[in-house]
Amino acid sequence: GAAMAHGHGPGRCRCCGEEAAERGAAWGLYLRIDRQRLQCLNERREGSGATVFRPWEERGDRSQFVESDDDEELLFNIPFTGSVKLKGVIVMGEDDGTHPAEMRLFRNIPHMSFDDTAKEPEQSFSLSRDPSGELEYPTKISRFSNVHHLSMHFPKNFGAETTKIFYIGLRGEWAEAHRHQVTICNYEASANPADHKLEQITPQTHFIS
Repeated sequence: GAAMAHGHGPGRCRCCGEEAAERGAAWGLYLRIDRQRLQCLNERREGSGATVFRPWEERGDRSQFVESDDDEELLFNIPFTGSVKLKGVIVMGEDDGTHPAEMRLFRNIPHMSFDDTAKEPEQSFSLSRDPSGELEYPTKISRFSNVHHLSMHFPKNFGAETTKIFYIGLRGEWAEAHRHQVTICNYEASANPADHKLEQITPQTHFIS
């Protein structure tokens, strides 16, 4: 059983420390968050929402947490510095009523407000109390394969007046955002064709006339 897995007999090339380091590296997406623009709505203490995104090894640091203010809802707006393929999430709280009971994920809707959470999320999860940060919630990767902005809505907890979160882990892959992709997005979003698009259309127009 567990004892064997941690044995260091002959033929075991990997020791527990390396395995933990590898697991920690998988949860490195917090490094790709644009902290300047990270928002947590309804946080009691300003800036506390940002502290829950930290190294996996430091998830047990009980001095850093976010607590909701007016009611039990919390909403995080998380912009990334590139394009992210989100594969899994960990949400760690207290083993009591303050632990969030539900999580709803939205992608690529910057500056979401609580009003916007009436929208249908890309995915929602019923959460279990996880005081040690061991439960991973796998995302539907097809829906989260090109995320440059993630919103996380925690609408309710297990019965307390406020919600507390100590750590949120984000697992996945990050890729640099290419400028030409940005141009294409802008082009699709607005009705003004970019100059190079016009050049491509022009020959046909002449041909037709």
